[in-house]
Amino acid sequence: MPRGGARAVSGPAPDPTSLRSSKAMDKGGWRTLPAEGRGEPAPEWPLTTAADRELDLWEDMWAKPQAVAWADMGQELEVALFVRTLAEAERADGRVDVKKMVRSYLDSLGLSVAGMNRNRWKVAPALEEPDTPAPGEAAPARRPSARDRLKVVPSGEGA
Repeated sequence: MPRGGARAVSGPAPDPTSLRSSKAMDKGGWRTLPAEGRGEPAPEWPLTTAADRELDLWEDMWAKPQAVAWADMGQELEVALFVRTLAEAERADGRVDVKKMVRSYLDSLGLSVAGMNRNRWKVAPALEEPDTPAPGEAAPARRPSARDRLKVVPSGEGA
């Protein structure tokens, strides 16, 4: 067993809200993935004949925001191996080794929070439709912001 020294996954995962990590974000260190997902059909299944459950999982995986990064990096094979292992873990009665493999894939593919942080990925906030009043209705009152509450006082007034 190796002694001392850093390991690939030693220490806490990067935190996009920390001061040090926010500097890395300014340099392009973090990748923002679209909240709506990949938006394209799943690639062709790269392994031997897939079971129905594997094909369902395959389609689901390629609709996720992380799929944008997987496609850019050509990770079709890794995702397919994860899908096959996940389908096996669902069938395996208490097989710890298969479940450990699934957990490892979750992290390496950025499907867990720790994996997202380790890959320096974040998902963009979902775009919300603005609330538009129905014809004849008044628009909802807007809460004043701190900027709205600040008043510029011209010089010579008050004192």
